[in-house]
Amino acid sequence: MATEQARQIIETIGGPGNIKSLTHCATRLRFELNDASIVDKDKMEKVEGVMGAVPQSGDRYQVVMGGAVAGAYSDIMQLPEMAKAGASSASKSADDIKAEARAGGVRGKHAWVDAFFEFLSDSFRPILGVLLGASLIIAFTAVLDALKIVDFRADPKPASWLFVDAMWRSVFFFLPIMVAYNGAKKLKVDPWIGGAIMLALMTPEFNALKDSANTVCTTNATLGTESCVARIFGLPLQLNEYGGQVFVPLLMVAVLAVLYKFLQKVFPPNLQMVFVPFFCLAIMIPLTAFLIGPIGVWLGSAIGAGLAWMNTHAPFVFALAIPMIYPFLVPLGLHWPLNALMLINIQALGYDFIQGPMGAWNFACFGATAGVLVLAMRDKDVVMRQTASGALAAGLLGGISEPSLYGIHLRFKRIYPSMLVGCFVGGLVIAVGGLVGMADGGIKTKAFVFTSLLTIPVFNPILLYVIAVAAAFLTAMALVIARGYMTKEERAEALAQRDEAAVDPLAAATDTNDHALAPAAAATGVAAAGTATAVAEKPAKVVKPAMVPGTVTTIGAPLTGRVVPLAEVPDPVFSAGTVGLGVGIDPSGDTVYAPAPGKIVVAQKTGHAFGIQLDSGVELLVHVGIDTVNLEGRGFDVKVARGDRVEAGTPLVTFDRAIIEEAGYSLVTPVLVTNAKKFGEVSQVAQGDVQVGDELISTTAKPAKVEPTA
Repeated sequence: MATEQARQIIETIGGPGNIKSLTHCATRLRFELNDASIVDKDKMEKVEGVMGAVPQSGDRYQVVMGGAVAGAYSDIMQLPEMAKAGASSASKSADDIKAEARAGGVRGKHAWVDAFFEFLSDSFRPILGVLLGASLIIAFTAVLDALKIVDFRADPKPASWLFVDAMWRSVFFFLPIMVAYNGAKKLKVDPWIGGAIMLALMTPEFNALKDSANTVCTTNATLGTESCVARIFGLPLQLNEYGGQVFVPLLMVAVLAVLYKFLQKVFPPNLQMVFVPFFCLAIMIPLTAFLIGPIGVWLGSAIGAGLAWMNTHAPFVFALAIPMIYPFLVPLGLHWPLNALMLINIQALGYDFIQGPMGAWNFACFGATAGVLVLAMRDKDVVMRQTASGALAAGLLGGISEPSLYGIHLRFKRIYPSMLVGCFVGGLVIAVGGLVGMADGGIKTKAFVFTSLLTIPVFNPILLYVIAVAAAFLTAMALVIARGYMTKEERAEALAQRDEAAVDPLAAATDTNDHALAPAAAATGVAAAGTATAVAEKPAKVVKPAMVPGTVTTIGAPLTGRVVPLAEVPDPVFSAGTVGLGVGIDPSGDTVYAPAPGKIVVAQKTGHAFGIQLDSGVELLVHVGIDTVNLEGRGFDVKVARGDRVEAGTPLVTFDRAIIEEAGYSLVTPVLVTNAKKFGEVSQVAQGDVQVGDELISTTAKPAKVEPTA
C-alpha cells in the first residue's frame, strides 16, 4: 500500500525525471521540479494519504502528508526509479532553478524576499521535531506541578527533577547552535563552522568573563535584565547570555556565508580544507562576539520590548491582533519571526506572552477541522473524513496546523471566514479576561511549546486560557457545521464524483489487475473530433461519454503543425509518457485552440501550459514548447483563465515564435491525455502535417466487466 502511494505521488508529480530535489519538513514533501506546470493538482489530492497539494513559486511544489510525511518520504526514496531522480536537470544548478522559481514567488515578486523567508524557515524546519518533543516534556512537568505531585519551583530542586529539566532545557539552551548549523547548511556553508562559532560564545571561558575584575554590569529597567561589558585588548565587549538566542545565529550565518564564499575564491581547492575554516573562525568569532552578537540581542530585546509595551499598555488590542494575523502569516511562512520572538521573550523576560493569544488561532483552526469532520461523517465522505480526522489528531495532540490548513482550509474558501470568527472570539475572551483582572499582562508561559491539548498546563492563568481556546474551537466548529465548508458548486461536484465512483462499472478495472475482464459484446464506432460514440447498450448517466466501455473518442489538433511521435519529443519526462500519452506538434502557426468543449482546469500565467477537462471525460494537457516556463510569460498572450468554459475552436493562447526561438527553446508542443490509465488505449491518429481540428489522438475506453455466471 505504501509503495503504491509512493508510486502514485511520483507519477503525478511528473516522474523521477521531473524531480530536481526532494526534501520534507514536519508535514510536507517539498519538491523542486524541472516543470511544475505538468503536475495535476486535483489528481495529486486524490492520492490516498495526500492531504493537499500546494504549488509554490515557479517550479517548487509541496505535497501535504501530515504526520505520515517521514514514512512517505522514505517509501519514495526507496523506489528503484528514484535512483535517477534529478538526472534530467543536471545541467542546471540549484541556484538556476531557484532563480527561475522565485520570479513569481508566493511571498512576492522580489527574489530577496522569497530567499529571506526560505532561509528563515529552513533554519528552523529540521529541528521542529526536537522542539515538539521538548515542549511535551515541559507539558509533562507542568501537569505534575499543577497536580502538586512534584513542586518544580522548589529551591533547591531535587536532583532527579533537575535531570528532567536538563532533558528539555538542552534543546532550548543550545538552540543557537542548531539554528547556526541549519542556517549555514542552507547557505551552502560548512555547517560545522557555523555551529563552532556559536559554541565559542557559550563556553565556560566566555561566560567567565563576566566575573573579570574590569567588567562593568548595568540593569535594563524596562526588561529587568543585566548587561555586562568587559575590556578585551582594550576594546569594550558586551557580554550576553547566548543560550536560547535565535537572531544572533541567523545574523552571524548571513555574514559568514559572504566570508566563506570569498575565501573559497581566494584559496585553491587543495588548501581550502585548512585555511577556509581557520580564517572563518579567526574572523567570525571576534566579529560575532563584539558586533553581531550584541546587535542580535539588542534587536531581539528591542522588538520584544515593543511587543511587551503593547501587551502592557494596549492588552485588548494585542490579544485580538495576534490570533487574527496568524491565519494569514502561516500559509506564507511569515510566522517564523514571531516564533523567534517567543524564544527571545523567554530568554530575556523569563516568560512569553505571544503564545497564549496564538493558541486562540490554533484551536480555531482545529475547531474548523472538527466541523469539517462532522459534515464529512454526515455525508459519508470517506476521503474527507480520513483527511479531517488525521489533521485534527495532528492539531489537538501535536499542535501542528499545516495538515488542517493545507489539507482542508485553503482548499475550501468558505472555511476561512468561520475560522476567523473563532480566532476573534478566542482573542476577545483573552482581552476581556485581562480587563476584568483574570490575567494581568495577558496569558503567559515560561516555555516555548506547540499549542495543543497536551500543553495546556504550561499556560497561566490556565482557566482563562482553557476558556479562550475552547471558545475559539467551538465557535469555528459550530460555524463550519452551520454554514458548510463547500460552495453550492463544490458540493454538487463532490456529490457527483461520489455518485460516479459508486456506480462506475470501470472502477474495479481501473484499480485492480483482474485478468477476468473481457470486452463487452458491442460494435465500435469512431466519433468526430472531440466527440464519442457509445457502444454499450445503456451506460449509467454519470459515466462520461469517452468512458463508456468500448467507446473510441478522437481528439482534434489544438494547433497547426507537423505531428511528432511522443517518443521523439525532446524532453525525457514527456517522451517517456510519464505525464500522459499522446503526441507532439511542431507548430507552424502561432495560436493554440481548444480541440473540444470542456473546462480549463490549468491555465499558467506564463502561457506555456493548459489543462482542459473535456466534456467527453478526456483530460488533456497542451504544453507549448519545452522549458518555455523559463520565459516567464514573455512572448505569450493568454486568452483564458482557470475555470473558463471553452468550446471547440476557442483560442487559448497566442505565442511569439521569434521570442521562443531566440531564447533557444524548442517549440515542439506535447498534446497529452493525462488520464490515460483510465482508458484501454491511447493512440496517435495523425501523421505528417495537421490543421486545427484535424483528428490527432484517439482514446479507447476499457471494456466492461463481465459478471461471472452461476
